[in-house]
Amino acid sequence: MAEEKDPESTEAIVAELHKKIKEAFEVFDHESNNTVDVEEEEPTGYIRFEKFIPVMTTVLLEKRYRPIAEDVLLRAFEVLDPTKRGFLTKDELVKYMTEEGEPFSQEEMEEMLSAAIDPESNTINYRDYITMMVIDEN
Repeated sequence: MAEEKDPESTEAIVAELHKKIKEAFEVFDHESNNTVDVEEEEPTGYIRFEKFIPVMTTVLLEKRYRPIAEDVLLRAFEVLDPTKRGFLTKDELVKYMTEEGEPFSQEEMEEMLSAAIDPESNTINYRDYITMMVIDEN
């Protein structure tokens, strides 16, 4: 017999997903107009939040893309922090993200910094950042 899902539970899950999607979308909505500019090598237009949220909700509910595990993200940051301080300075983060591997563009770096850097200390507490990035799958 198939297990029926509680509609209230499903609504709560969807509401929490919508909240997280909106928070992530707002990081890239620089003009606060519910649109995100879509650029690769040439401008291709905008994505409106109203069109984005149902698609992203479906993708997340169907678990189409497996998120990277929290412990894997933590180990990656710890490689960049060999003294295990628990944070990286803004300068360290910029250096790693623009000079190593596939470098971030200036715009990508600014977007990451706007979400990751504590403006008071000018550092990224990577445990807090990871917590913000991961999705609770329960």
